[in-house]
Amino acid sequence: MRGIGGVLLVGGLLATLTLTGGPEDGARRAPAAADGPRHSTVEVSPSGCGRGWGHPRPGTQVFDLHNTSDAAAEVYLKSPRSGAVYGEVEGIGPGTTRHLRVRLGQGSYAFMCLPDDADAVTGPTVRIGGGGHAGPAAAPVTEHDLIPPALDYQKWVARGLDGLVGRTGTLRAALARGDLAGARDAWLPAHLAYERLGAAYGAFGDADQQINGTSAGLPDGDRDPAFTGFHRVEYGLWHGQSADTLRAPAAALDGAVRKLRDDWAQARMEPADLGLRAHEILENTLQTELTGRTDYGSGSNLATARANLDGTRAVLTRLRPLLVTRYPGLPHVDSELSRAQHLLDGFRKDGRWTALSHLDRAQRERTDALLGDLVERLASVATLCDARRTV
Repeated sequence: MRGIGGVLLVGGLLATLTLTGGPEDGARRAPAAADGPRHSTVEVSPSGCGRGWGHPRPGTQVFDLHNTSDAAAEVYLKSPRSGAVYGEVEGIGPGTTRHLRVRLGQGSYAFMCLPDDADAVTGPTVRIGGGGHAGPAAAPVTEHDLIPPALDYQKWVARGLDGLVGRTGTLRAALARGDLAGARDAWLPAHLAYERLGAAYGAFGDADQQINGTSAGLPDGDRDPAFTGFHRVEYGLWHGQSADTLRAPAAALDGAVRKLRDDWAQARMEPADLGLRAHEILENTLQTELTGRTDYGSGSNLATARANLDGTRAVLTRLRPLLVTRYPGLPHVDSELSRAQHLLDGFRKDGRWTALSHLDRAQRERTDALLGDLVERLASVATLCDARRTV
């Protein structure tokens, strides 16, 4: 994602944008070392966008972007021919300066200034000779580009919700007839069916808390009446509660899932969120599943992590047409996902999943490292698929 503090990830690399304190900071900036990058003060305004870039040359350069207008703006440094973006700074307030550090090679470049509530303006083209290779660049993704994959994903979620309704119905029926063993067998397939829909959680609203919430923050913890959904049923099934006690929580879960399925036809996912969700699914896996915070007795955190891999792949499948020409690291993400899948599948023996607490230290470290690396690489997907203005 376009990160806090102005960090832009492009092609898996970092172009760091350093925030300054105000308009005077550019004047106070210490001079660059003789062999260091050269600074150029560049104007940001509708009438003078890109003005002030002197001494164009290949290599690393730092641009002091000074907003002389009365409106906040974002700025791209792009190729005038292809539109590929080499770096960007967002949220440059009136009268303030921010820095953009990029590596440039032989070619043509131009600044594009995008003031708030006004049309974009492209500055003069600057040509650099003398060889050298520019840093990574990617064509901007617009919200229009994201609409088709978002619609396709929304249809995929609808099919998944149909399957989920069937599985929660099986769980409810087992408890209705007093079959606790059957309910324990039915719980995990139902829960994993929900977990695979991870990129849609932001569009589920309050239904997500009702269906998959935890007892964290509730006054009475696991026994609080507001503790509902899959984990409430899980707690009862693995802590000796009777079928009579669990019939009402299971019925409420089944009802919430059915309502979500019925309401989904009128829901609308925000297209601009799809790339961010590709990153957040496994980020959430690291924070909750691989810490055991969501284990209420079933010992199924590793199974959930495996389902989250499926959810991540579902998002990447829809975004792939946008990523293949923008993200050179995509093949490595694919291979790392396959490695993670193989690793997690190895924790399933004779149809049963190893509990997270039963992994030895080496297994825990390997799992955390592999999924942590994936989270970092998927941050580039979030960045590249962050919808940008082009006009």
